[in-house]
Amino acid sequence: MTTDPLSPTGGGGSAAGSAPAGASPAAPTSLLTCPACGKQNRIRPSPTGVPHCGACDAVLPWLVHATDATFDLEAQASVAVLVDLWAPWCAPCRAIAPVLEQLAKEFAGRLKVVKVNVDENPATAQRFQAFSIPTLVVIKNGRVVDRIVGALPKSELTVRLTPYLLRT
Repeated sequence: MTTDPLSPTGGGGSAAGSAPAGASPAAPTSLLTCPACGKQNRIRPSPTGVPHCGACDAVLPWLVHATDATFDLEAQASVAVLVDLWAPWCAPCRAIAPVLEQLAKEFAGRLKVVKVNVDENPATAQRFQAFSIPTLVVIKNGRVVDRIVGALPKSELTVRLTPYLLRT
């Protein structure tokens, strides 16, 4: 049996798609816009480090979209990962989306936001038991450390995330 450290229960999941970033030419890429200079940067998932702008070297806000196939690669990061399990028809999901974008900007270099559409990615939704949405799952060092169901105001969400954003 393969242990899956990103499983909510800590084991028993499939390790499919968990190859290191760069191991496959099919690794997903994301376009991240630099808030300092406006340049768009193509970024691949990385289990170490954080993305920097190729033009001005500023730390980039790290917000990406993942699928069932790319989730394991995207969820591996040296910083806290906030997984947003959402759907386009969900009003609270739409309401919290700009808050998550703001948090990715404010905590650039300390937070990665991974958005997963539960309608298009049922395996990841089931893996994290996202029976109500939005469901936010915090992953730190490959382990689920917190779970938030429902849309919280930015101030409350920041308080919940702060322990995982502290530099160690």
